[in-house]
Amino acid sequence: QVQLVESGGGLVQPGGSLRLSCAASGIIFSIYTMGWYRQAPGKQRELVALITSTGHTNYPNSVKGRFTISRDNAKNTVYLQMNSLKPEDTAVYTCNAQRISSQTYWGQGTQVTVSS
Repeated sequence: QVQLVESGGGLVQPGGSLRLSCAASGIIFSIYTMGWYRQAPGKQRELVALITSTGHTNYPNSVKGRFTISRDNAKNTVYLQMNSLKPEDTAVYTCNAQRISSQTYWGQGTQVTVSS
């Protein structure tokens, strides 16, 4: 049974930082591309960060320079370090595991709220 469990969300003031974690089980973690996505109320889900099995990363312009994705294959965990947070970063953040010709797996999500 595949599980992706996110943690680290919460309430933070604008300009603050949060570190999200996503622990995976039931997959060969090291061969999967791992991604973080977010969905704000009334908006479509959007990609926040992606890291391939070889460590290549990809970010949209909206978070580039503020967010950093990393992975620890020994711990089957992917992280998202979020700095200089803005109110528009408020959303449910969800991690996923994807691989060509394989099923994509999703976590349950963790709420991030940026507000003073």
